[in-house]
This record gives sequence, structure tokens and C-alpha cells, in this order.
Amino acid sequence: MKPYLLFFFAIIMSYQSIAQDKKSYQIKRTEYPPKIDGVLDDKAWINAQVATDFTEFKPDVGDTATADKKTKVRMTYDDSGIYVAAYCYDKPEDIMRQFTQRDNFGQSDFFGLIFNPNNDAQNNTEFFVFSSGTQADAVESPNYGEDFGWNAVWESSTKIVEDGWIVEIKIPYRALRFTQQEDPTWGIQFHRHYRKTREQMTWSAIDVTKGNVGLYNAELKGITNITPPTRLSFFPYASGLVSTYDGQTDSDFAAGLDIKYGITENLTLDATLIPDFSQAGFDDVQLNLGPFEQQFSEQRQFFTEGVDLFSKGNLFYSRRVGNSPSGRLNLNDNESVHEYPEKVQLLNAVKVSGRTKNGLGIGFFNAITEKTEVSITDAETGGKRNQVVEPLANYNIMVLDQQFNKNSSVTLINTNVTRDGDFRDANVTGLLLDLVNKNNTYGAVAEVKMSTFNDVPDKENGYNAQFAVGKNSGKLRYSIDYSYADENYDINDLGILFRNNYSNYGTDISYRTFEPSKNFNNTYLGAWLNYEQLANPNTFTGANTGIEFNGQTKTLHNLGINSNWNIGKQYDYFEPRNGFDSYFVTENYAQTNMWISSNYNLFFAIDANLGYGRLFNQTRENFNNVWFGVNPRFKFNDKFLMVLGFDYDNYTADRGYVNGQEIDGRILFGQRDRIDMTASISGSYNFNSFNALTLSFRNYLSTVTYDNNLYVLQNNGTLSKSDIYTKNTISSDPDFDPDISFNTWNLDLSYTWQFAPGSQLTALYRNQIFNLSNNSEASFFDSTDDLFKQQQRNTFSLKLVYFIDYSDLRNVFKRKTKTS
Repeated sequence: MKPYLLFFFAIIMSYQSIAQDKKSYQIKRTEYPPKIDGVLDDKAWINAQVATDFTEFKPDVGDTATADKKTKVRMTYDDSGIYVAAYCYDKPEDIMRQFTQRDNFGQSDFFGLIFNPNNDAQNNTEFFVFSSGTQADAVESPNYGEDFGWNAVWESSTKIVEDGWIVEIKIPYRALRFTQQEDPTWGIQFHRHYRKTREQMTWSAIDVTKGNVGLYNAELKGITNITPPTRLSFFPYASGLVSTYDGQTDSDFAAGLDIKYGITENLTLDATLIPDFSQAGFDDVQLNLGPFEQQFSEQRQFFTEGVDLFSKGNLFYSRRVGNSPSGRLNLNDNESVHEYPEKVQLLNAVKVSGRTKNGLGIGFFNAITEKTEVSITDAETGGKRNQVVEPLANYNIMVLDQQFNKNSSVTLINTNVTRDGDFRDANVTGLLLDLVNKNNTYGAVAEVKMSTFNDVPDKENGYNAQFAVGKNSGKLRYSIDYSYADENYDINDLGILFRNNYSNYGTDISYRTFEPSKNFNNTYLGAWLNYEQLANPNTFTGANTGIEFNGQTKTLHNLGINSNWNIGKQYDYFEPRNGFDSYFVTENYAQTNMWISSNYNLFFAIDANLGYGRLFNQTRENFNNVWFGVNPRFKFNDKFLMVLGFDYDNYTADRGYVNGQEIDGRILFGQRDRIDMTASISGSYNFNSFNALTLSFRNYLSTVTYDNNLYVLQNNGTLSKSDIYTKNTISSDPDFDPDISFNTWNLDLSYTWQFAPGSQLTALYRNQIFNLSNNSEASFFDSTDDLFKQQQRNTFSLKLVYFIDYSDLRNVFKRKTKTS
């Protein structure tokens, strides 16, 4: 039997339970619900069990808290929710408290409360309260980590006292998903973080060498006669927007509704009706000279919250929904388009997701975008016509995810895009297996996917497969992996895939420490080796190896260094941009990068990095790449934080494809010098946990200057300097110039007020400027001067979102009826 089969067999057979005596908390019902005010004088706490004796897991493992830093937790419940009180002992001068917005941990102590109503070790619901009073919440699973995009509405209050700080919490049942049971046993965990020393402790001890924190949950018993509530919440909103550009002022008013509804005890419907994303943040746009599109992070809350199931298999890139039109313009001679839409309007979107008590996760996503047309004008006749560039389109995702053995899962996922009329439809199906033994020491991942389309009749289905197996616990860890995609595999209608047609092998090994040594709290040392090929034809394209070290010092500074070497010749089949008919060869590229992130607890901290790369190739010894970044942080007080940033990236004698130029059957490359500079400012002033003023500014400048002589790509992948083609002669257009100066400016200033749980008012001012020219050799100040000569877009928007819970609303009407 082959060694890897023996290894895989060992994983399957080694299902052993983690040897651990579970702690248990016996909760009692109260007839007198406590007031959530941070004062523990309520009757409900008198006879409640006390959970104490926390165990440290970072940086020291297994230590217990001293008497002056201990934690005491009490719990109770009634028909409306679960109540928790934590007395966090500490010296007041050691308690760190920074006011931040929701889900931003900042530099604060926190108390964490983790529930797992299914007690399956895989689906935790986490609630955190910081010493400042700010809240954070997330859903967590070993398959996808913590998702802080998920938000619930719950109550908490904190109070600093002479020997520590107190937190009181109420978690309404609508924030949890559970089935009705006579004598349920839930998973429970308490988590304490001391920010000044970065110590972390839990009530039920965690073995950090084996991960999957859900395996170490304690047990919560005693909850009886609780009926899962009607989980129905409404988020009506109203927004107004005023925008000025090029001397014109436009205004818009919108109103809509988001809904959350518990279809069953475990399944929840999220819907956005008449969605409004006018206050979504701006994208960090960069000049893109490469063959692949630029990927942007999601800024729209509906697409960032509760999408863990839909992220399975990396088939969902939410920016596809409401992105630029997919159709191509068919222009006749003398025709032109006055304005081409950047985005397609989203009409509505719904998500249904949840997990049964038997571990079956069910997910359904659907979004509809509207028909989009452009107006085309004939310059000679003045006639106009419309052309559809995006029809009415429907985006769907279906997911079934069965968890088993407390840390493993098997998933079936399908994504589908259906466009009305004679437009492309797409379908992708994936089967995924994530297998880990119960000791959480060895694991294997296997995935197979298939894509199909209707736009090209003779196009075959595309296929993708991935496999990885390795040791994922302890100090020494290692893995091997293989990935394959044929040249027809394409998920870009609803996912994102930069390239296909590959057959790649990889292996990595790492060694890490978990307990403090003389100089470090923890360290990581890793190395990797990759071997890459085309799938069709089966030919070598490149290999690389590298090494990385990082660690945290005893003074809470983080630092690291990494190096990567592309071994020998690398064959790039994508830069020539003519399918897989040609390739471009580079040879022996090596780079190294070092970074530091100092202790954020201090008034001044800094994030900085420095890197250098070059080709060890006699024919291109003049190529160099130098980059650095400096980001100083100033924490003026517990309310005011400012972060400055400057990043610089310089390519000397770089070579690449010349923007769309193929002449007389020849592919032209140019040698160019490129400089990218980004200056940024981000700051926040939090008046308290509910009022915040934030600033976000970014100025990005990229210049590209080509040598006059160009190069012709040869059949063997090398470049030959041309005496015929220059950047001044390759186009019939005398104004053609491949040199680029790309300059953008974005500024956001916002005020946010959370005036009630789940309800928020946001005022936003936005200023945007953009300039694209060929003046690549202008100085920074001249480029900035040119930028401010361009038209500016100024936008002011105001948005109000109000939270309405059906159960609370029903109780109000009941009280009014009784009073009458």
C-alpha cells in the first residue's frame, strides 16, 4: 500500500475523544430578571452558581489566575432570555479601555460568552463585551473561523469598580438558534482577556496545540420549559443623498426594509427589499497592468453578514451581484456611448440559512438585478438607439453541509446565474469533504467541482479537483497538496478565478512554540515548496520555495521575515494574453520582506515593512523591486485614535505586455519603470460606545514610464529588442502613448449614533477625485496639482435604520390591551 494511503487510513481510524473532564454549569430560573446596569445587587444573582478558577492559554499555558485577577461568573434565565454577570477582578490602573465601534476590539480588556445550543463543538455563537462597554459578536466554526459580519441585538452594561470591572449581559433567545428540548445540554464557555499583558483565560481549559476551541466547551444544564421565540425582526430604513459633480447637483431619497425571520427553529430568512448601499465604503482601486482582474472586498452589510455557508468551496464572490454589466457593446461606424454604467441595480436579495440539531447546514441565496441599457448615438445622423448590456438576471446558491464527528463536514454546493434572453447562463457544482480525526491531530481535504455554460454550444464542461492531507496539531505540522483545473473550468459568473489550466503540487512544514521562552511569547517557523504545470498540455510552468519566521516578543511586539525564490525559469502563459499559444519566461526571481508591528497598547505604535526583489539573470540584472511601508499609530486617549500610512513600491526595468498591442501577428512587450505610492489617514473619535466620528482618507498615485524601444516576444518565451516598433510608432493614432499617470483621491467623514439597540443614524460626507493621463514623468506635486484641477464629486448622505422586534411589539400591544 502506498504511504499516503496508509496516512489517510490512519486519519479515518484514529477517532478518539479528547480526554477531558467537562465542567458543568447548573443554571437556575429567576422570577426577578436583573436590571442590566453593571450593578450586581439584583435578587437573581444571590443563589446563582459561581463559575471561577479560569485557566490561562496565552501566553502561558495552564496557569491559573491570582486572587487579584480572578473572574467570577453567574448565570440565570427566564422566558425572555439568558442573563450573565461577570465580576472581573483587576487593578483599575491595569484595565485597558478604548472606546471603539461595534466589533472593533481595539485596545480593551474583554469578557467573552460563548454558547453552543446544539453542543456539537462546531457551531459556536460568541458575544464579547469590552471594558469600554462596546459589543462584538460572531458565529464560529472550525471550517471558516469567526464571522464578525454576523450581528445580533442584545443588551450589556459595564462598570469600573475599585477592584476590577463588572459586566452584565442579557442574551434574548432571538439571538440564538435552538430546538425545543425537555432537558437540553448546551455548550458554554467564558473567555477573559487582559489587554495590558495579552493574557487570555477560559473557564474550561483549552489545549492550544490542537485547535478547534469548540471541543473544549463546558456544559450548560438546567434550562427547562423554554420555547424558541418567533424570530421576526424588521429593519426599516430611510436615506437621503445630495451629490454635486461638474456643476450639477443631484438628490435622491430612498426607503426600504430588511427582514429577519425564523422560518423554523434553526432556519432564518434574511431579505433586503429595495436595498440601499449608498454608504458602502470606497474600493482601494489600483492601476492594473496584469492579465487578471483586481479583487475588491465586500462593503455591503447584507453580503458580509451570515455568509459562512455560501463561502464553502470559494465559489461565491459577492461583488459579482450588482457589478458592471456582462454584455458587450456592438457599435457601428460613427456610433458612440455617452455614459456606460459602472454597476447594475440590485432589485432584492434573500438568504435562508441555518443548521439542524443533527448538524445539517442548509443555505439558499437568491438575488435579482434589473435590466440595464445604454443609449448609443450616431455622430453623423444624430440618431439614437438603446442596447441591453445586462438583462434581468437571477443569482442562486444552494448549500447542504453535513457536520459529523465534532470537527468534520461534507458539503454539496451549487451556484447558478440565469440571465434573460440571449445572454450567458452559468452553473457550478461542488462536492467538498473536510475530514479531521476527533483528536484534531490529522486532517484531509478533498474537493471536486464542475462548471457548465450555455453561451458556447461546443464548449465542454470544466473540472476542478483539490486534495490535501497533513498533521494539523502540535509543534511540528506538515501537509502535502495537489490542485487541478482544466482550461474550461470557469466560476467567474458568481465566483472569482484568476486562472485555470493548472496541475500543481505543494508541500509545507512548520514548527511553532506556544509557551514563552527567554525573548518570545510564541514563534512560528515555516517552509514550503511548490511545483506547477499546465494541465493541458502537461508541461512545466514553474517552481518556488520559501521560508518564513514570525513571533511575538515578551514586550508584545510582533515581527517577522520571509523569503521566496522562483527556482530557475518560470513560464508565464497569461502575460502574452493570447490563450495558451505563447509564454513569457523569467528566471530566478528572489525576494525577501521583513516587518514589525509594535505594541498597540502604547501611545505610539508603528507597523512597518521593507522588501527587496530582483532577477538573478545576466540578461536582466538591471531589474529591481524595492518596497516599504510605514504606518504610525497615535492613541491620544481612550477615545481618540489616528493612523497614518505611506506605502511605496518601485519597479526598475520591469517588462510586460504593452496594453493590448499585437501588430503583424507579433506580441509586443515594453520595458518600464513603475512607482506606486499610497498615502492614507484613518482616525476615529468615539464619544462613548454609541457615538463615533470617523475619518478615512486615501490618495493613490501610480506612474508607468516605458522605454521608447519595444520588444517582440519570441517563440521560446524570450524578448528581442525591436528596431521597428517603438511606443511612438505602434499605433496609427498619433496621440497614442502607453505611459500612464493614475491618481485617485477618496475622503470619507462620517458620524454614527446608535440611539437604541440595533438602531442607528449615520451621516456621511464623501469627496472623490480621479485623474488619468500620460504625464508619467511629472513630479509628485505636479501630479497632485493636476489632480485638483479635475472635477470633484462631493456627496452628503444621511441614513436612519430602526430595529423592530416582533415579540417586543406584540408584548407592547398585549400590555395596552390589558390596561384598557
